Amino acid sequence: MINEQQIFSVTQLNNLIKAAFDNVPALQNVCVRGEISNYKLYSSGHHYFTLKDAEGSLRCVMFKGNAMSLRFKPQNGMSVLAVGKVSVFLRDGAYQLYCSRLIPDGAGDLQMAFDQRKQRLFEEGLFDQAHKKTLPNYPHRIGVVTSPAGAAVHDMLRILGKRYPLTKVILLPVRVQGEAAAGEIARAIAYANREALCDLLIVGRGGGSVEDLWAFNEEPVARAIYASEIPVISAVGHEPDVTISDFVADLRAATPSNAAELAVPDQEELRAQLSALQKQLAAALQRKAQLARSRLDALRSSPALKDPETLIRDRRQYLDVALHELVNAQNNLVHTQRNELTRLAASLDAMSPLKVLSRGYATVADEQGSLVTSAAAALGKESLLISFRDGTVRTAVEGEHNAETKIQNL
Repeated sequence: MINEQQIFSVTQLNNLIKAAFDNVPALQNVCVRGEISNYKLYSSGHHYFTLKDAEGSLRCVMFKGNAMSLRFKPQNGMSVLAVGKVSVFLRDGAYQLYCSRLIPDGAGDLQMAFDQRKQRLFEEGLFDQAHKKTLPNYPHRIGVVTSPAGAAVHDMLRILGKRYPLTKVILLPVRVQGEAAAGEIARAIAYANREALCDLLIVGRGGGSVEDLWAFNEEPVARAIYASEIPVISAVGHEPDVTISDFVADLRAATPSNAAELAVPDQEELRAQLSALQKQLAAALQRKAQLARSRLDALRSSPALKDPETLIRDRRQYLDVALHELVNAQNNLVHTQRNELTRLAASLDAMSPLKVLSRGYATVADEQGSLVTSAAAALGKESLLISFRDGTVRTAVEGEHNAETKIQNL
């Protein structure tokens, strides 16, 4: 017989097993390496997934409170280190790992977050060269978004003042590290645009660790730079440091000091350029004056200015010659046309019917005035009109078409 006291309900047994798990110190803080599969993110903000290796699998859960510290997005197939405690889920009677931290295996979580965010923003077009704006050659006002206490701002102010003292520098003080830094930087960029404070922005800070520079990898800062109508120079850290801001900005500077050098021209170089332009202008004016002097000398020695009457006489003689040539040309044209008219008149007279009639010939026509040119055409006509040089007579037609056809004079 089984003792009733030895019989457990399912819940009692699960609680017993859970208590056993919870009382094993080694299971309260474990680190497990595995590959993520069956990853799901619920609307509650809790993450559920399975860690697996070649021979086994382990159910895992990461609640929203712990998941908020994630800098990267877990994905199926990703190799990770999961830190947490092992316990039993009473409802299913299954043990699982309750994760407090999740670290990419082989690469830090910051690097993983950087790579994922960089790829996503690249696909959205935030890095497109077509969106880059041209920096002003001679900025009137430069806004500097950085910490007011860092050495970087003092270096920038010194270099800007030395290179181009005509520009006005407006400092927009923000925190450049910590949880609140990204929001402050983004708001400062938006404020500069909204109030049209400047025509160029420098956004950055001095060097530091990856964690120190992380604010410039945050998405709010990237989107604020992308949305800025004012051109932006990104100046974060030292030359080897690369942040998301560098990819989005219109120009990347290796350091804050380099940003100041890129933002404004060097006054010494401008003076040299102005001096060269001044010399070129003086030489051009001298050449122009020399050319004008030469033209004046040529005009002064011109015969027309020395003796204007000579020029008038020459022009009058040219006019007489031209008039004589014009009259001759007109006479020649009239003579030629008169001869042509005589020739055409003679040709027309030779072809005149009256000329033929004057030689004893006559023309025959019917009552309608149509010429009759043969005896056959005359048959059937009641009368014909015969025109001579000095008049016309009407005749009647008799007979048939033969040699004996008679024409009776009416």
